[in-house]
Amino acid sequence: MKVIYGISRIRRFRKPVVCLGVFDGVHLGHRQIINAAVKKSKEIKGTSIVITFWPHPQKENTLYSLRHRLRLIAELGVKVCVVIRFNSAFARITAKDFIKDFLIKRIGAHYIFVGRDFRFGFNAAGSAKMLKSFADAGFFKLVLFNVVKIGGRKISSTYIRRLIKTSKLNQARCMLSRPVSVFGRVIKGFGRSSRLGFPTANINPHQEVIPPSGVYACRVLLGKRKFYGACFISKKNKPARLEVHIFDFHKDIYNQELEIQFIKKIREVRKLKSDEELIELIKKDINTCRRLFSHFSSRHYIYHPFKL
Repeated sequence: MKVIYGISRIRRFRKPVVCLGVFDGVHLGHRQIINAAVKKSKEIKGTSIVITFWPHPQKENTLYSLRHRLRLIAELGVKVCVVIRFNSAFARITAKDFIKDFLIKRIGAHYIFVGRDFRFGFNAAGSAKMLKSFADAGFFKLVLFNVVKIGGRKISSTYIRRLIKTSKLNQARCMLSRPVSVFGRVIKGFGRSSRLGFPTANINPHQEVIPPSGVYACRVLLGKRKFYGACFISKKNKPARLEVHIFDFHKDIYNQELEIQFIKKIREVRKLKSDEELIELIKKDINTCRRLFSHFSSRHYIYHPFKL
Protein backbone atom coordinates (compact mmCIF):
# COMPACT_ATOMS: atom_id res chain seq x y z
CA MET A 1 0.00 0.00 0.00
CA LYS A 2 1.29 3.44 -0.92
CA VAL A 3 1.02 5.95 1.93
CA ILE A 4 0.81 9.67 1.14
CA TYR A 5 1.22 12.22 3.92
CA GLY A 6 -0.52 15.53 3.22
CA ILE A 7 -2.92 16.91 0.63
CA SER A 8 -0.22 18.69 -1.38
CA ARG A 9 1.51 15.41 -2.27
CA ILE A 10 -1.53 13.77 -3.83
CA ARG A 11 -1.55 13.06 -7.54
CA ARG A 12 -4.28 11.71 -9.79
CA PHE A 13 -4.95 7.98 -9.74
CA ARG A 14 -6.94 5.85 -12.13
CA LYS A 15 -10.68 5.91 -11.30
CA PRO A 16 -10.33 6.62 -7.58
CA VAL A 17 -12.70 4.79 -5.24
CA VAL A 18 -12.42 6.78 -2.02
CA CYS A 19 -13.23 5.86 1.60
CA LEU A 20 -13.48 8.73 4.07
CA GLY A 21 -13.05 8.35 7.81
CA VAL A 22 -10.77 8.33 10.83
CA PHE A 23 -11.03 4.51 10.94
CA ASP A 24 -9.60 4.29 14.44
CA GLY A 25 -9.45 0.60 15.30
CA VAL A 26 -10.42 -0.46 11.76
CA HIS A 27 -13.41 -2.18 13.36
CA LEU A 28 -16.17 -4.25 11.76
CA GLY A 29 -18.08 -1.18 10.55
CA HIS A 30 -14.93 0.32 9.02
CA ARG A 31 -14.06 -2.97 7.36
CA GLN A 32 -17.48 -3.17 5.73
CA ILE A 33 -16.86 0.19 4.05
CA ILE A 34 -13.24 -0.47 3.06
CA ASN A 35 -13.87 -4.00 1.78
CA ALA A 36 -16.74 -2.75 -0.39
CA ALA A 37 -14.54 0.02 -1.83
CA VAL A 38 -11.71 -2.40 -2.61
CA LYS A 39 -14.19 -4.71 -4.34
CA LYS A 40 -15.64 -1.85 -6.42
CA SER A 41 -12.17 -0.63 -7.43
CA LYS A 42 -11.38 -4.08 -8.79
CA GLU A 43 -14.68 -4.20 -10.69
CA ILE A 44 -14.01 -0.90 -12.48
CA LYS A 45 -10.22 -1.38 -12.66
CA GLY A 46 -9.71 1.68 -10.52
CA THR A 47 -7.69 2.59 -7.42
CA SER A 48 -8.91 2.05 -3.85
CA ILE A 49 -8.00 5.04 -1.68
CA VAL A 50 -8.54 5.48 2.06
CA ILE A 51 -8.42 9.03 3.40
CA THR A 52 -7.75 9.15 7.13
CA PHE A 53 -6.83 11.82 9.66
CA TRP A 54 -4.12 12.14 12.32
CA PRO A 55 -4.20 13.08 15.14
CA HIS A 56 -7.79 12.26 16.07
CA PRO A 57 -10.07 15.23 15.21
CA GLN A 58 -11.89 14.87 18.54
CA LYS A 59 -8.61 14.77 20.51
CA GLU A 60 -9.44 11.37 21.97
CA ASN A 61 -6.99 8.67 22.96
CA THR A 62 -6.82 6.41 19.94
CA LEU A 63 -7.38 2.68 19.92
CA TYR A 64 -4.36 2.29 17.66
CA SER A 65 -1.35 4.35 16.69
CA LEU A 66 -1.25 5.66 13.12
CA ARG A 67 1.31 3.01 12.18
CA HIS A 68 -0.93 0.25 13.60
CA ARG A 69 -3.95 1.66 11.76
CA LEU A 70 -2.08 1.81 8.44
CA ARG A 71 -0.93 -1.77 8.90
CA LEU A 72 -4.52 -3.00 9.29
CA ILE A 73 -5.80 -0.91 6.37
CA ALA A 74 -3.07 -2.35 4.15
CA GLU A 75 -4.13 -5.89 5.10
CA LEU A 76 -7.55 -5.18 3.54
CA GLY A 77 -6.01 -4.72 0.10
CA VAL A 78 -6.17 -0.93 -0.15
CA LYS A 79 -3.82 0.50 -2.79
CA VAL A 80 -3.37 4.06 -1.47
CA CYS A 81 -3.85 5.66 1.95
CA VAL A 82 -3.81 9.44 2.31
CA VAL A 83 -3.00 10.69 5.82
CA ILE A 84 -4.21 14.23 6.43
CA ARG A 85 -2.70 16.03 9.38
CA PHE A 86 -5.60 17.35 11.41
CA ASN A 87 -4.33 20.71 12.63
CA SER A 88 -5.91 24.14 13.16
CA ALA A 89 -5.42 25.13 9.52
CA PHE A 90 -7.14 22.02 8.19
CA ALA A 91 -9.92 22.33 10.76
CA ARG A 92 -10.84 25.73 9.26
CA ILE A 93 -11.52 24.29 5.78
CA THR A 94 -15.25 24.25 5.10
CA ALA A 95 -16.95 21.00 4.15
CA LYS A 96 -17.90 22.30 0.69
CA ASP A 97 -14.34 23.45 -0.02
CA PHE A 98 -13.05 20.06 1.08
CA ILE A 99 -15.39 18.34 -1.36
CA LYS A 100 -14.75 20.70 -4.28
CA ASP A 101 -11.02 21.38 -3.92
CA PHE A 102 -9.88 18.06 -2.52
CA LEU A 103 -12.23 15.22 -3.44
CA ILE A 104 -13.26 16.53 -6.87
CA LYS A 105 -10.40 18.69 -8.22
CA ARG A 106 -7.33 17.12 -6.66
CA ILE A 107 -8.31 13.44 -6.37
CA GLY A 108 -11.02 13.26 -9.03
CA ALA A 109 -13.06 10.73 -7.06
CA HIS A 110 -15.23 8.39 -9.15
CA TYR A 111 -16.84 6.82 -6.08
CA ILE A 112 -17.02 7.88 -2.45
CA PHE A 113 -17.77 5.27 0.23
CA VAL A 114 -18.69 6.62 3.66
CA GLY A 115 -20.76 5.87 6.76
CA ARG A 116 -24.06 7.73 7.06
CA ASP A 117 -23.01 9.29 10.36
CA PHE A 118 -19.63 10.63 9.14
CA ARG A 119 -19.08 14.35 9.75
CA PHE A 120 -16.31 16.54 8.32
CA GLY A 121 -15.25 20.11 7.59
CA PHE A 122 -15.32 23.27 9.69
CA ASN A 123 -17.57 22.81 12.73
CA ALA A 124 -18.35 19.30 11.41
CA ALA A 125 -20.85 20.85 8.98
CA GLY A 126 -20.18 18.23 6.29
CA SER A 127 -22.51 15.24 6.20
CA ALA A 128 -23.74 12.39 4.04
CA LYS A 129 -26.55 14.69 2.92
CA MET A 130 -24.05 17.25 1.63
CA LEU A 131 -22.06 14.58 -0.20
CA LYS A 132 -25.30 13.33 -1.75
CA SER A 133 -26.05 16.79 -3.16
CA PHE A 134 -22.74 16.70 -5.05
CA ALA A 135 -23.35 13.11 -6.13
CA ASP A 136 -26.81 14.06 -7.45
CA ALA A 137 -25.12 16.81 -9.48
CA GLY A 138 -22.98 14.15 -11.16
CA PHE A 139 -19.58 14.91 -9.62
CA PHE A 140 -19.13 11.37 -8.27
CA LYS A 141 -21.09 8.32 -7.20
CA LEU A 142 -21.85 7.97 -3.50
CA VAL A 143 -22.24 4.75 -1.53
CA LEU A 144 -23.54 5.14 2.03
CA PHE A 145 -23.34 2.59 4.83
CA ASN A 146 -25.59 2.20 7.83
CA VAL A 147 -24.24 1.80 11.34
CA VAL A 148 -23.29 -1.82 12.12
CA LYS A 149 -24.65 -3.33 15.34
CA ILE A 150 -23.85 -6.43 17.36
CA GLY A 151 -26.28 -7.61 20.01
CA GLY A 152 -28.29 -4.43 19.47
CA ARG A 153 -25.28 -2.28 20.32
CA LYS A 154 -23.82 0.19 17.81
CA ILE A 155 -20.20 -0.53 16.92
CA SER A 156 -18.07 2.54 17.56
CA SER A 157 -14.45 3.26 18.37
CA THR A 158 -15.55 5.11 21.52
CA TYR A 159 -17.46 2.10 22.84
CA ILE A 160 -14.61 -0.29 21.99
CA ARG A 161 -12.21 1.91 23.97
CA ARG A 162 -14.52 1.58 26.96
CA LEU A 163 -14.66 -2.21 26.58
CA ILE A 164 -10.87 -2.52 26.45
CA LYS A 165 -10.37 -0.27 29.48
CA THR A 166 -12.69 -2.55 31.48
CA SER A 167 -11.08 -5.83 30.31
CA LYS A 168 -14.10 -6.88 28.22
CA LEU A 169 -11.88 -8.42 25.57
CA ASN A 170 -14.49 -10.79 24.11
CA GLN A 171 -16.94 -8.00 23.35
CA ALA A 172 -14.20 -5.76 21.95
CA ARG A 173 -12.73 -8.39 19.64
CA CYS A 174 -16.16 -9.17 18.17
CA MET A 175 -16.59 -5.50 17.29
CA LEU A 176 -13.05 -5.27 15.95
CA SER A 177 -13.40 -8.64 14.13
CA ARG A 178 -9.92 -9.44 15.48
CA PRO A 179 -8.32 -9.72 18.91
CA VAL A 180 -7.62 -6.59 20.93
CA SER A 181 -3.97 -5.76 20.33
CA VAL A 182 -1.13 -3.28 20.64
CA PHE A 183 1.59 -2.69 18.08
CA GLY A 184 4.95 -1.32 19.07
CA ARG A 185 8.71 -1.50 19.03
CA VAL A 186 10.72 -3.64 21.44
CA ILE A 187 12.61 -1.39 23.84
CA LYS A 188 15.17 -1.92 26.59
CA GLY A 189 13.77 -3.10 29.92
CA PHE A 190 15.31 -3.48 33.36
CA GLY A 191 16.37 -7.09 32.74
CA ARG A 192 14.76 -8.45 35.90
CA SER A 193 12.64 -11.04 34.07
CA SER A 194 15.70 -12.43 32.29
CA ARG A 195 17.55 -12.73 35.60
CA LEU A 196 14.60 -14.74 36.93
CA GLY A 197 14.75 -17.07 33.93
CA PHE A 198 11.83 -15.69 31.94
CA PRO A 199 13.12 -13.24 29.31
CA THR A 200 10.56 -10.73 28.08
CA ALA A 201 10.17 -8.23 25.26
CA ASN A 202 9.25 -4.77 26.54
CA ILE A 203 6.94 -2.81 24.26
CA ASN A 204 6.28 0.88 23.81
CA PRO A 205 2.54 0.95 22.97
CA HIS A 206 2.66 4.50 21.51
CA GLN A 207 -0.22 5.72 23.70
CA GLU A 208 -2.57 3.08 22.29
CA VAL A 209 -5.50 2.04 24.46
CA ILE A 210 -4.43 -1.03 26.43
CA PRO A 211 -6.29 -3.27 28.90
CA PRO A 212 -6.03 -2.75 32.68
CA SER A 213 -3.09 -3.99 34.72
CA GLY A 214 -2.79 -7.76 34.94
CA VAL A 215 -1.45 -10.87 33.23
CA TYR A 216 -2.88 -11.91 29.87
CA ALA A 217 -2.61 -14.95 27.62
CA CYS A 218 -1.57 -13.50 24.29
CA ARG A 219 -0.60 -14.20 20.72
CA VAL A 220 2.49 -12.45 19.33
CA LEU A 221 2.90 -11.49 15.68
CA LEU A 222 6.50 -10.87 14.66
CA GLY A 223 6.67 -10.23 10.94
CA LYS A 224 4.81 -13.15 9.37
CA ARG A 225 5.51 -15.45 12.33
CA LYS A 226 3.01 -16.18 15.11
CA PHE A 227 3.82 -17.20 18.67
CA TYR A 228 1.99 -17.56 21.97
CA GLY A 229 2.99 -16.01 25.24
CA ALA A 230 2.10 -14.38 28.55
CA CYS A 231 1.91 -10.59 28.79
CA PHE A 232 2.27 -8.47 31.91
CA ILE A 233 0.73 -4.98 32.03
CA SER A 234 1.25 -2.47 34.82
CA LYS A 235 -0.37 0.97 34.79
CA LYS A 236 0.93 1.89 38.23
CA ASN A 237 3.28 4.47 36.69
CA LYS A 238 3.31 6.40 33.42
CA PRO A 239 4.07 5.36 30.78
CA ALA A 240 2.39 1.99 31.26
CA ARG A 241 4.70 -1.00 31.51
CA LEU A 242 4.02 -3.78 29.01
CA GLU A 243 6.21 -6.86 28.60
CA VAL A 244 5.63 -10.25 27.01
CA HIS A 245 7.28 -13.61 27.58
CA ILE A 246 7.16 -15.44 24.24
CA PHE A 247 6.95 -19.21 24.61
CA ASP A 248 9.76 -21.31 23.13
CA PHE A 249 11.51 -18.26 21.68
CA HIS A 250 15.10 -17.25 22.42
CA LYS A 251 16.13 -14.69 19.78
CA ASP A 252 17.13 -11.08 20.37
CA ILE A 253 14.36 -8.90 18.89
CA TYR A 254 15.39 -5.57 20.38
CA ASN A 255 14.18 -2.62 18.26
CA GLN A 256 11.93 -4.82 16.13
CA GLU A 257 8.19 -4.19 15.80
CA LEU A 258 5.65 -6.71 16.98
CA GLU A 259 1.95 -6.98 17.69
CA ILE A 260 0.57 -8.41 20.91
CA GLN A 261 -2.97 -9.78 20.71
CA PHE A 262 -4.69 -10.17 24.08
CA ILE A 263 -6.68 -13.41 24.23
CA LYS A 264 -7.72 -13.70 27.88
CA LYS A 265 -6.96 -12.11 31.23
CA ILE A 266 -5.37 -14.66 33.55
CA ARG A 267 -5.10 -12.73 36.80
CA GLU A 268 -4.70 -9.36 38.49
CA VAL A 269 -1.34 -7.91 39.53
CA ARG A 270 -0.20 -9.23 42.91
CA LYS A 271 2.23 -7.82 45.43
CA LEU A 272 4.81 -10.49 46.28
CA LYS A 273 7.40 -10.73 49.04
CA SER A 274 10.28 -12.47 47.25
CA ASP A 275 11.76 -13.45 43.89
CA GLU A 276 11.12 -17.10 44.71
CA GLU A 277 7.41 -16.40 45.14
CA LEU A 278 7.39 -14.47 41.85
CA ILE A 279 9.13 -17.31 39.98
CA GLU A 280 6.52 -19.81 41.14
CA LEU A 281 3.70 -17.48 40.14
CA ILE A 282 5.20 -16.90 36.67
CA LYS A 283 5.50 -20.67 36.17
CA LYS A 284 1.84 -21.03 37.10
CA ASP A 285 0.87 -18.23 34.67
CA ILE A 286 2.78 -19.88 31.83
CA ASN A 287 1.14 -23.26 32.49
CA THR A 288 -2.29 -21.61 32.58
CA CYS A 289 -1.63 -19.92 29.23
CA ARG A 290 -0.29 -23.09 27.63
CA ARG A 291 -3.39 -25.03 28.69
CA LEU A 292 -5.58 -22.32 27.23
CA PHE A 293 -3.76 -22.34 23.90
CA SER A 294 -3.82 -26.14 23.66
CA HIS A 295 -7.59 -25.81 23.06
CA PHE A 296 -7.42 -22.52 21.17
CA SER A 297 -9.20 -22.05 17.83
CA SER A 298 -8.49 -18.61 16.37
CA ARG A 299 -11.43 -18.73 13.97
CA HIS A 300 -13.91 -19.67 16.70
CA TYR A 301 -12.40 -17.06 18.99
CA ILE A 302 -12.76 -14.19 16.53
CA TYR A 303 -16.23 -14.94 15.20
CA HIS A 304 -18.03 -16.54 18.15
CA PRO A 305 -21.02 -14.29 19.03
CA PHE A 306 -21.61 -12.74 22.42
CA LYS A 307 -24.28 -10.98 24.43
CA LEU A 308 -23.62 -7.46 25.67
